[in-house]
Amino acid sequence: MEKLFFKYRQKIDQVNTDFFRDAYHEIDWSGRLIGLRGARGVGKTTLLLQHSKLHLPQDERTLYVSLDNIYFSEAKLVDFVDEFVQKGGKHLLLDEVHKYPNWAQELKNSYDDHPNLQIIFTSSSLLEILNARADLSRRADMYTLQGLSFREYLNFELGTSFPVLRLDDLLQDHFKLAGDLALQLKPLQHFGEYLKFGYYPFYKENKALYHQKIEEVTNLILEIELPLLRSMDIAYVNKIKQLLRIIISSVPFKPNVAKLSERIGINRNTLVSYLHYLEEAKLTNHLYKDAKGITQLQKPDKIYMENTNLLYAFGSPPINEGNLRETFFANQVGKRYQLEYSEKGDFLVDSRYIFEIGGKNKKKDQIQGETNAFVVADDIEMGIGNKIPLWLFGFLY
Repeated sequence: MEKLFFKYRQKIDQVNTDFFRDAYHEIDWSGRLIGLRGARGVGKTTLLLQHSKLHLPQDERTLYVSLDNIYFSEAKLVDFVDEFVQKGGKHLLLDEVHKYPNWAQELKNSYDDHPNLQIIFTSSSLLEILNARADLSRRADMYTLQGLSFREYLNFELGTSFPVLRLDDLLQDHFKLAGDLALQLKPLQHFGEYLKFGYYPFYKENKALYHQKIEEVTNLILEIELPLLRSMDIAYVNKIKQLLRIIISSVPFKPNVAKLSERIGINRNTLVSYLHYLEEAKLTNHLYKDAKGITQLQKPDKIYMENTNLLYAFGSPPINEGNLRETFFANQVGKRYQLEYSEKGDFLVDSRYIFEIGGKNKKKDQIQGETNAFVVADDIEMGIGNKIPLWLFGFLY
């Protein structure tokens, strides 16, 4: 265990506390069992170490360890927890818990056996976390970490502190809000770069290899996690990759399941189930006419990739602009607000607002006569009336 403490000290010395994700302040860090889930690369480990560095005692009472450490190839997690508590441990930070078999049951046992111990854990396997809900229900406080919003990206890049906007305020005062922001930066100067590189904070490490790393993570989900955790036939992996390429190249993708299943050689029910798994794994984002009571065998009305960086990682240039714009809107707005498919525009938000997405010359024809209807236009710095710049919706979280 001494080596684990030593490695923890090294990580604490290296962690940067200049920039904090907003999610950090949304977590109640006082809970006894706290889970942080999110796609690989969104910053869960950094969040964990930042909290430890600033708010936990830096002695034998606190320890961070990743469960992919070779130490756990022989040691049982419950035994490790027992030893840690016996030596005065109070705060145990467990990273990548899904790398350890039977982690949920052993975490539950450790929680029950040690009422004075706090455990904070992370998992990059969203599917594994969903599987573990029964074991952890009523015990763990779970938080989901999404990638950087456009607002967070700007704060990360420029050292600014732009606040989150509420949707109602944005719709009512977008002219003033966009104008105030435009006095402090040129939003369109940074927007294109964000769409390509800004969603996962690890873009800072090596931008040249950024899209390759995204592809590697996605292949891990498709080739290992889905077959292992959702019993997806490994023979269908290449067909699912083909499906993702279809989604990326569409304008955007409105699935005809019957034709699609015939085209890629998967029967209808299996295909709809696989689509559901892709959304569970945060690779795709689905839109339904009625977002309530969605079942696993219900086909979506529109499918997007989960974020715009995925379009650039897997798509062939040029990226379809309509797909890119709607993917951005769905990703940024869908974090806090309910999205549904709309016959009149592209999106119905919170069963109240209709949005039509397009370029700077987009007209209001499709939403003419509708109340609470807005045109969201790309390539404009400021809008007027019911026409709002697309980039501003990146300030909603």
